[in-house]
Amino acid sequence: MPLTILTDSDVRSLLHSLNREDILALQNNLAEALHDYSTGTQETSGCCSANQPQRISIPSENGQTTLFMPARTGTTTGVKIVTLASVPAPTSSKTSSSSSVTSKTSSSSSIISKTSSFSNLTLTSPAPSVKASMTSSQNTTPRGSLTILDSAGTPLGFINAEELTAFRTALASMLLFSKRQKVHSIAVFGAGKQAYWHIRLALILRGAEIHHINIINRSFATTEPLMREIYKSEDWTDLRNANEKLRFSVMSEEYRDYARLLKEHVRSADVIFMCTPAILPLFPAEHLTSSEGRKKGRYLSLIGSYKPHMIELHPDILRQAVEPDHRHHHHKHADKGGVVVVDSLEACLKEAGEIIQAGIGAAQLVEVGELIMVKKAAMKEIEMGGEGEQGLKRWMEGGNVIYKSVGLGLMDLCVGEDLVSLARDRGIGTTIDDF
Repeated sequence: MPLTILTDSDVRSLLHSLNREDILALQNNLAEALHDYSTGTQETSGCCSANQPQRISIPSENGQTTLFMPARTGTTTGVKIVTLASVPAPTSSKTSSSSSVTSKTSSSSSIISKTSSFSNLTLTSPAPSVKASMTSSQNTTPRGSLTILDSAGTPLGFINAEELTAFRTALASMLLFSKRQKVHSIAVFGAGKQAYWHIRLALILRGAEIHHINIINRSFATTEPLMREIYKSEDWTDLRNANEKLRFSVMSEEYRDYARLLKEHVRSADVIFMCTPAILPLFPAEHLTSSEGRKKGRYLSLIGSYKPHMIELHPDILRQAVEPDHRHHHHKHADKGGVVVVDSLEACLKEAGEIIQAGIGAAQLVEVGELIMVKKAAMKEIEMGGEGEQGLKRWMEGGNVIYKSVGLGLMDLCVGEDLVSLARDRGIGTTIDDF
């Protein structure tokens, strides 16, 4: 049995070679795996939750944490081992109704660029940055590897996990993003690999419909590499030129009008991707909980926090989302969701700071694997007193949908297995014929 080894460079090259059809195929396989995770049994599916052990966390004295994430599909078994910097808990665990977002003193305004001027773009730094108060200053990018074994236990793949982790997380976020009716305006918190792949996949899948991508980050300096990649890299040429209406803006806490612009970007967004290791809410709750904030439905994807003390979205927003709508089921009104969508109910109840701090229980959570197969999810909707398929579709397409993910080893294994197959077909990486 051959063993395929993919370095970080190999993975990046392979992922950038994927076209829309490739992404849709990977997304479909991931959707099926997550559906089996949520609904399957050991007798019917290798991907079922019973075959996915909880990850093991081992802290070290230097402030790093190593995660062991075992998983199994119907054809493979594997484990991802990654190490990342621990994020310190805030000095006070109490979260006020407004986050600690304040205006900063700088004369710079946000950078706005038209697609047509990408080739001539010049990035200019604003005033010296201030220390961010709402996100960790440490690099929490996971570094490690994914080992894949076939059903007989023979190694078939060894993959650098850094780019893979960001890609599979974004791919999972796109499962619900792909179902939204309106995606004209997107707000992205963060400027690391997770933000990179959320932006890239959104453009690959729905680029013709996207008009504004507003990137919000703690400092301009840490955003500049992402913007240079988007504006200058040949890997982005087709995406840059595909839609003449596409506009990017960049905003950091350093800007004088940060608080006002933050509110505008959040309120105007059809989609909000949160991709930061935040320990305090990224924006005040009232931006979305007030009457003005509730006028439109949004898709919010929260993927940056992964420990009980970490939080990107204010608990009040989640509490409002699960409030009962009296005689109406949660799918009938865009203003009130009734549930929060998660990748894993068990993992999020244990690790997701937003879920824990909002006091949300299992009855108010639904796994994404139960929703993405609409026909089957509609039967559950009817059992709970809803309208069935039409009510479910209306909520998923235009309502307020919050998706929280802490990550599953199954995601890595499912996507990793597909990448090994693609790499062999395209001659990428190193393959040892007789390992």
